Amino acid sequence: MSNIAIRAENLGKWYPIGEPERYTMLRDRVAHSLAVPFRRLLQRRKSRSRGDQHGFADLRTPLTGSYPQQVHALKDVSFEIKCGEIVGIIGQNGAGKSTLLKILSRITEPSEGDAFVYGRIGSLLEVGTGFHPELTGRENVYLNGAIIGMKKAEIDRKFDEIVAFAEIEKFIDTPVKRYSSGMYTRLGFSVAAHMEPEIMVVDEVLAVGDVGFQNKCLAKMNDVARDGRTVLFVSHNMAAVKRLCERVILLHAGQVKLDADEGRAVEEYLRISASGSDGKDLTSIKRGHGVVEVLRKIEFRNERGEVVSAVPVRSALTVTLRYKHFQAVKDPYFRLVFETMSGVRVFGVHTQSQKERLPEIAASGLVECRIPDLPLVPGTYRVEASCGSGGNPLDIVPHAGQLEITEADLSGSGRLPRSSQGLVLVHADWKVFSESE
Repeated sequence: MSNIAIRAENLGKWYPIGEPERYTMLRDRVAHSLAVPFRRLLQRRKSRSRGDQHGFADLRTPLTGSYPQQVHALKDVSFEIKCGEIVGIIGQNGAGKSTLLKILSRITEPSEGDAFVYGRIGSLLEVGTGFHPELTGRENVYLNGAIIGMKKAEIDRKFDEIVAFAEIEKFIDTPVKRYSSGMYTRLGFSVAAHMEPEIMVVDEVLAVGDVGFQNKCLAKMNDVARDGRTVLFVSHNMAAVKRLCERVILLHAGQVKLDADEGRAVEEYLRISASGSDGKDLTSIKRGHGVVEVLRKIEFRNERGEVVSAVPVRSALTVTLRYKHFQAVKDPYFRLVFETMSGVRVFGVHTQSQKERLPEIAASGLVECRIPDLPLVPGTYRVEASCGSGGNPLDIVPHAGQLEITEADLSGSGRLPRSSQGLVLVHADWKVFSESE
């Protein structure tokens, strides 16, 4: 038997922009639906003739006419993934990561090319995927198991382990519509991981949940791979990608930019993210009631003064805020708060904590905040920016920017700091003194 778990051949997916030129009649839809099973049978025969076992492709039939414009989510994507590999899929927003996983999970069909999946697949593409909101956690566990072909006896055997891992024992008989996003994620991941799929697909869901549960999930995915099963892991958390994956596929503009080891792929991802960056425009972000739009732009700069989206651990960071008000501001203040992607506040910096207060500032200008030794552990963080006058807030932007902290060997020991150490890195000197008898 082949040791290939997934094969993609010249995959493409496009979506129409605008209205179609003609409408599809009901009889066309019915005929298409009736034809699909037969087309699947023909495809399976075609796949077996090529040595494939669980392939699917060429199930598309244009039913809605031509479109004047199309957006290509994927273009000519090809790769093979072997059984037992943990492969990261990374790329900027809109690179095609989620579209690729939906094709591999058979949620959507490709517009062109072939995708072959060998074995049972367990997917967790977003919080609560496959859950029925009116059903309890217990009922959803059995429903999900039945959907992927498990027998009731097999689900019974795994049930206690699933619930214990998800840490929701007290709420297992509560309808999941009352779950928090973290509870949704814990149960969804636990179901996907414990149903023993040959292939496990996880798409950027570990951002919801605390650090302890994220580490549990990473450890579980390692266990899955050690059992000879395959893991596809999509994340914007480069520290988690480097920790979990040895191979990473970098998507850019719907195409495979690089398929390499995690070090090279992450480095290229960060280079792409930083290139051409001129900061983030804050004018398009909706503010809360009663807040004046004062903050206009945020930039992160490294030690060389370059605008970046990522910096190494314990390096210097300069945050630049551009502001504009209708008049000069008396007794002004500015504040930045760094948070994890799950919303845990790590630390904040405030101009009012300085010995000297800021003088009156002009109606428009620029303010810089330099942090000489950023203490965050590797991971992805978001930044809240705010400003005010005389202790009263003028503008608050909760998600003003996002910053990646990458790993680095600080001591030269060859060991990299891990997020499991906590949320901040603190320098300390250790000495040992022997006591004489």
